[in-house]
Parts: sequence; C-alpha cells; structure tokens
Amino acid sequence: MAALLLVSCGENAAQKQAEEMLEKAGVCYEQGQYDKALTVIDSLRKVYPNAIDTRKKALKLYQDIELKKAQQELLITDSLLQAVNHDYAYQQEKVERDKAALRATPEELTMLTRTRMKRDSLRTQYEVLGAKIRYIHKKQKESK
Repeated sequence: MAALLLVSCGENAAQKQAEEMLEKAGVCYEQGQYDKALTVIDSLRKVYPNAIDTRKKALKLYQDIELKKAQQELLITDSLLQAVNHDYAYQQEKVERDKAALRATPEELTMLTRTRMKRDSLRTQYEVLGAKIRYIHKKQKESK
C-alpha cells in the first residue's frame, strides 16, 4: 500500500512539473521565442514520457509554433521573391537588348543566370513553406 502511495505521489509531482514546463513553453510562444518554446517542449517529451495528457497539449502548442514560424518565414520569402523577380525581369530585358545590339557581356549573362538561380531557389522555398503550412493545418483539423 505504501509503495502504491509513493508511486502515486511521484506521478502527481511529475505531472505537475510537466505542466509547468508546458506553461513555460506557452509563455515563450507568446513572447515570440519560438525556438526556445520548441526546446522546452522537446525537453518535456524526453523527461516526462508518461505525462500523456500534458504531451497531447504540448503537441498542439508545437504545431501552433511551427505554423507561426512557417507563416513568418513565408512572408519573408515572398518579399524576397518579389524583389528578385523584379530584378530578374529588369536584367533579362537589358540582356535581351544588349544581345540584339551584340554588346552583351559575359558578366551580364552570369549575373542574369545567378539571379535566375536565386529566383528558382526562393520559389522552391516558398512552395515548401506553403506545403508545410497546409500539412500543419491538415494535422490540426485531424486532431480536433
């Protein structure tokens, strides 16, 4: 009987500590410290593997954090992509004019190629972030 009481008290203390860690992760999230919040959640999952209810709440918070991070990164990527698209269009028009006048330089062509590569890389990043956001939304709907 004493052993059961001791185990029961230990589980309650562990559950309370897990809840405190989850609360700390929530505070970090609210303060915009997303990486720190994710680190706290990872620690919670490792240290308290049997705190099932708390881990379920932590999973929801984890998804919210990842979604917020992806949305912010998508905004930045979109801005960069728009700027690079503008630069690429300008450079391409100039190169075409210079080619027609037979005065396109190797440096110009190299710069155009590098800008196109940067544009393509940003497009890929944009598409991946969009897919990540859609996936997180899908998982959030499934867990409701």
